[in-house]
Amino acid sequence: MRNLHTLTLSLLLLACSVNALAAEPAEAADKKVAKNETVKKVLNHFEFHGFIRSYFAFDTRESSAGTEDLYYYMPRDINRSAAGEDLNDQMSFRFAALTSRVWVDVKGFQFGAYNIGGRIEADFYAGLNGVTGTAQLRMRQAFVSVARDGRLWKIGQTWHPMAADLPDIFSLETGAPFGPFNRSPQINFDWKINDWFGVTAAALWQMQYTSTGPNGASADYIKYGLTPECYLGFNFFTKKSLFRIGGDIVSIKPRNNDGQRKVKDRLTTYNAYVYAQTKADNWTFKGKVTYAQDGGHMNLVGGYGVSGIMEDGISYLYTPNQTISGWFTAMAKFGNWQPQILLGYIENMGAYKGILSKEVLGTARDPFYEKNSAGTVARMARIQPELIYNLGKLQFGIEYMVTGVQYGTADAYKHATTDLHWVLNHRVQALVKFTF
Repeated sequence: MRNLHTLTLSLLLLACSVNALAAEPAEAADKKVAKNETVKKVLNHFEFHGFIRSYFAFDTRESSAGTEDLYYYMPRDINRSAAGEDLNDQMSFRFAALTSRVWVDVKGFQFGAYNIGGRIEADFYAGLNGVTGTAQLRMRQAFVSVARDGRLWKIGQTWHPMAADLPDIFSLETGAPFGPFNRSPQINFDWKINDWFGVTAAALWQMQYTSTGPNGASADYIKYGLTPECYLGFNFFTKKSLFRIGGDIVSIKPRNNDGQRKVKDRLTTYNAYVYAQTKADNWTFKGKVTYAQDGGHMNLVGGYGVSGIMEDGISYLYTPNQTISGWFTAMAKFGNWQPQILLGYIENMGAYKGILSKEVLGTARDPFYEKNSAGTVARMARIQPELIYNLGKLQFGIEYMVTGVQYGTADAYKHATTDLHWVLNHRVQALVKFTF
């Protein structure tokens, strides 16, 4: 009986609640509708996107690579043991989903004739030390955009203008070190003057992708140089094609003092590139060629060294390593199938002045500061065919990448000219990616 009374009381309370809601004044209901419309209008300014991406990678040789070895550079040179074995002749395998990504696009805010928006983007590979670790959220891009009449300003961290046009390839390094790869804090101005011509200018700083120097890779060299990296480029458009030409100047301060006195050290370098892409039927073709002086901060083969001493006897003169690098990709779409291929090549020309030895300078280490083995690489090549199957927003991909590096012994210009020999790595990589 007690249970029956309890059930009856509950039903009465429920009925009263329903009646109360039904009797809600029209004025209150209108306020709820208005509030929901306001929330809907605010949410319309935001677009949430991302993808879940897993890589499976197998290598036949020890290699220089980052991001759990998924961001591939090049195979390492021969390292002979006392017994004559090449210790770098070692196979490896890894699987990780840490390059999964999320981002939010903000758009639709208006101030007079200006359209204001932005993007914040993150992935998860921070926190790894190469052996163990927990993937942590890491900022990739974060910028504010302001647009008006074909002019676009971006302020924050986004793609370096020389790296913004990436090849059609699914591997994480997307063509590096055969082409620039860099996202940096910047003030970027892009002006599409008419239907066929535009101009891009930017002032950039360094954060994740930095120059190297006496203290290793660091953003301090450009910080104390007091000069941003400056870029200027010209863009040409047709209905199916795009052509860009541009360059930048970087001025850094490798040292502030010699431990006792301030010094006047400074290195100023120049980089230039051309890029082209076109479409024909089901095919897209892209290509980029880059000339770089110490391009290490753009994930190119780069470096620089001490070439002389100034009249004060303590300040150094520097000379940069020079490279010509390029890549070409072809991509097609036939229904759900997407074949694509990358061809890459690097020619290392060394420095244009001789590098002093540590004995001449009286230092403990060689005064040549490099990234990606710039002092011992003569040239490098890559062939990378891939096949992707698209199932809506779900992708499955397989690639075979062969990368060959010709190593050698460097001369005074840090140009490998003797004991030349090729080293190869064969990588087989699979991809599973779901975009939302």
